[in-house]
Amino acid sequence: MGYFKIMEHFKILKKSSECSARLGQINTKHGSISTPVFMPVGTKGSVKSLTSQDLYELNAKIILGNTYHLYLRPGIETIKNAGGLHKFINFERPILTDSGGFQVFSLGDLRKIDENGVHFTSHIDGAKHYFTPEKVISLQRDFGIDIMMCFDECVAYPTDYDYVKKSVDITTKWAILCKKEFEKNNDNSQFLYGIIQGGMYKDLRLKSLKSLLDIDFDGYAIGGLSVGEPIDLMYEILEFTSQYMPQDKPRYFMGLGSPIDIWKAVECGIDMFDCVMPTRNARNGTLFTFNGKINIKNAQYKNDFLPIDSECDCYTCKNHSRAYLHHLFKSDEITVFRLNTLHNINFMLKLFNMVKNSILDDNFLYTKNNFIKHFKKNSFCN
Repeated sequence: MGYFKIMEHFKILKKSSECSARLGQINTKHGSISTPVFMPVGTKGSVKSLTSQDLYELNAKIILGNTYHLYLRPGIETIKNAGGLHKFINFERPILTDSGGFQVFSLGDLRKIDENGVHFTSHIDGAKHYFTPEKVISLQRDFGIDIMMCFDECVAYPTDYDYVKKSVDITTKWAILCKKEFEKNNDNSQFLYGIIQGGMYKDLRLKSLKSLLDIDFDGYAIGGLSVGEPIDLMYEILEFTSQYMPQDKPRYFMGLGSPIDIWKAVECGIDMFDCVMPTRNARNGTLFTFNGKINIKNAQYKNDFLPIDSECDCYTCKNHSRAYLHHLFKSDEITVFRLNTLHNINFMLKLFNMVKNSILDDNFLYTKNNFIKHFKKNSFCN
């Protein structure tokens, strides 16, 4: 057995006395990750508008890539010839890749599912492709990344019970095939996480989780939430599912990025998060601060020479004013995408530092409530 499997993949460092929030550490070949953690999304091997040097300076400990997009472009041969995804994108810290299941199933009429995989048409050039669980794992192995995800079916909201039940059965079957493929030629330097599905049905969520526990994965993710369902329903399914997830494995909520929702999920014991929201919002002019959100496109910022956030230490806030960012947006200057993204990613990473410190100091609930009060009160008002 290799060194990285002998080394403990995950350990809990401290638990909150108030709730299920916990501090942890994930160990990988490319470094250790303190949790709870936010993973900036680099879908195609790039966090949009940022360089790898930016990510180092922001102190991003892990980023996320997407198997579907990387497979289609630049393609597996290019990545293999480069020496793996880390070398190709010049980022030598941990990388997690999603299996591409969500992207494939969002193609609608461009895909067709069977029990063994999914036929789909490339959104780029119309070419025909077929993803099986084995192929998805093989691709992620060849990427050389640290944490890979099982191939799953992510159902839309709402979806009727009978379809979701069949979907859970297929996801479980694929998880078994993913695990078998993962164990072939495994050099023990990569880790595989299973994805819990089941839509908004508690019994199906529990069925999915129990099946995955029988297979035994290095970590477990909650998939199929934050897909358009009412927020109260998302919280209900999150609370229900998280209480049955194993304590000694990383817990990952896929696609969740709202600052307020993150506090709720951490309270339920979730360790890992990713979302395109901070980068997408940055490109649309919405900027996060600990005193709420602002829309830099608004006319009120034309002559506002303060930084986005006077307490922020990011490059943008130390060097540029709201007025300048407003000007760039109104002038269609692409520089604003980079400056805004630097700020929003910095905000997310600082937010998680706040979350971790609140667990360490055992005042999580007070810090959470104080943050939410200020964030809600002042969003789009300052």
